[in-house]
Amino acid sequence: MHEENLKLGVNIDHIAVLREARKINDPDPLMALGVCAQNGADQITIHLREDRRHIHDEDVRRILESSSLPVNLECSINPEIIDIVCTLRPHRATLVPEKREEVTTEGGLDVRGQYEAILNAINKLSENEIEVSLFIDPTNEAVELSCKLGAQWVELHTGTYANVYAMRHSALPHSHHAIETLRLSRKELDSRLNGSYEVIVDAANKARMLGLKVAAGHGLNYQNVKSIVDIDTIEELNIGQSIIARSVFTGLATAVSDMKALCQR
Repeated sequence: MHEENLKLGVNIDHIAVLREARKINDPDPLMALGVCAQNGADQITIHLREDRRHIHDEDVRRILESSSLPVNLECSINPEIIDIVCTLRPHRATLVPEKREEVTTEGGLDVRGQYEAILNAINKLSENEIEVSLFIDPTNEAVELSCKLGAQWVELHTGTYANVYAMRHSALPHSHHAIETLRLSRKELDSRLNGSYEVIVDAANKARMLGLKVAAGHGLNYQNVKSIVDIDTIEELNIGQSIIARSVFTGLATAVSDMKALCQR
């Protein structure tokens, strides 16, 4: 039996990305809060990166003061960032890996390799009564270590699934030779797509069995999200880029409500 009401967290970082393109104060991410709340969003998600490439400290402060929805603040395990998060006091902190040169987060936390640093961050956040989620690759080891560390949530990285889905459903060539090759690549892509999906299912089931709350995100869009919605042990999705991209053409209200409609079970 599917759980009702899969929650949708809308990541509004890309509004700040557009603002930073001109280094001015327009568009203001704060203006998205009411639109998201009125059109089905259950949470606002933002990422305070170490290099402040989009969301700034003052954005976080204003959003926390103004949002009628819970705010999920993504951040690295850098002690200075953790101190800032403890001062700002979001509803939840999601700890994510972060590299300065990456365009977007490329994978889950190295939970084993950074175990002590993650534990220190979790302890500090917990002392300040901030709920903690770990953004992890969908593996049993990562899930088990997240439970051992004392996180309340895990957010499963769906990027591999999203990338394979995009390759599998891209435009296809029509020459005879290409079609012969395509039969093999389609079969391989189908196998990879199924495999990348099944590891998400297995990790979500494992996490729920251990008593963790389960979210998922990264690369999810209007085309690939339905299969993830069908995983009944996942209770929340965090989606940003595809919603903000669609809003350029449809407006933010429609973009959010369209995604929320796809989240119905």
